[in-house]
Amino acid sequence: MLFLYRLAINFIFLISPIIIIFRILRKKEDPKRFFEKIGKFSEKNINSNLIWFHGSSVGEILSIIPLIEKLEKRKNIKKILITSNTLSSAKIIKKLKLKKTFHQFFPLDTKFLVEKFLNHWKPKVVFFIESEIWPNMIIKIKEKNIPLILLNARITKKSFKKWKIFIFFSKKIFSKFDLCLSQNNTTSNYLKNLGAKNIKKIGNLKFSQSASELKNKSNLKMEKFFKKKRIMFSAISTHKGEELLCGKAYINLKKKYKGIISIIIPRHIHRSHEIKDELNSLGLKVHLHTSNKPISFDTDIYLVDTFGETKSFLKLSKIAFMGKSIFAYGGQNPLEAARLGNRIIHGPNIENFVEVYDFLKKQGISSKIRSYKDLESLVKKFDRKKNYSQQIIKKLSYTGNRILLNNEKEINKYC
Repeated sequence: MLFLYRLAINFIFLISPIIIIFRILRKKEDPKRFFEKIGKFSEKNINSNLIWFHGSSVGEILSIIPLIEKLEKRKNIKKILITSNTLSSAKIIKKLKLKKTFHQFFPLDTKFLVEKFLNHWKPKVVFFIESEIWPNMIIKIKEKNIPLILLNARITKKSFKKWKIFIFFSKKIFSKFDLCLSQNNTTSNYLKNLGAKNIKKIGNLKFSQSASELKNKSNLKMEKFFKKKRIMFSAISTHKGEELLCGKAYINLKKKYKGIISIIIPRHIHRSHEIKDELNSLGLKVHLHTSNKPISFDTDIYLVDTFGETKSFLKLSKIAFMGKSIFAYGGQNPLEAARLGNRIIHGPNIENFVEVYDFLKKQGISSKIRSYKDLESLVKKFDRKKNYSQQIIKKLSYTGNRILLNNEKEINKYC
């Protein structure tokens, strides 16, 4: 199986110039930094005391920022390398302005590039985040006797079934981890079956809150506008069909409440104009966030068509509908919205975050819907509880601090 994997990844390497050009044209690659993925580095390693974290994209990277902030305060840690695969995650790290931490793109997982990468950076310890499993890199890390930890580990049922098909290969790879810090019991059981040895259930780091998140300020001009309007709910990471559901619920809410507005932040911003047209067809007035026009006071839906600004809007709202849960599979992680004091509303399709939603439900923070009428009904119900946000923040803060402390204790043994 390893032979077939290497054959496939080498083929991808051969055609990578075509793939990268295509991705640059689609604005999914940085035209100045794409070469980092094929073995040319934009940073020098001037100190061998370096620790390395790797996560796939924005969600994984943001989950470790509270931990990174703590590690940056330690004198024995000189440099922290974060790698990821996506352009959006690189932009997020740049905005954080961390002092010891810098970003590079993860290389293609070929033997040659992996060897070159490790020889250049010489990490003291390596942390892969959630479900990032790259066989060639993992094998080479252990050949060099570098400690390897799977941090905030999360294996979905779908992923487990795929790994189980090649169980001998899976056990060869997962047994390489010196430590697996698991989010939940389900992941712990999957990891054990896949050959991981040292597994500890610590909890989900996404419960934790970073210092930069607390300091993050809303756009003052935008905030001034929203103070004049009453935000009924924010809809986060919506997928096709869910914007219309929110629009229909808003129409009925508008009949009862005056001077209201709702915020929609779609998962894929390239759909923004399509969404705007759909909502316009319902008779709703939509304002695009990137529009240079003044915000009209009779705006019904404020449509956010940019990346990286979700927190600013969640700080302004008190109720959040989580997308990818009605007409798509898996759900979205609700913890960021909850940490910022929002009551959570979601659809039935939350398979990827069952334990998180179970926790929020037990705390009285989340509720499930199946239709726009359910959404309308819950928004009315939640709207009556005016001062509930601080209670939510307090509950999540306690849990997040405990999980962060436990993760820090475990990784301190390797840093």
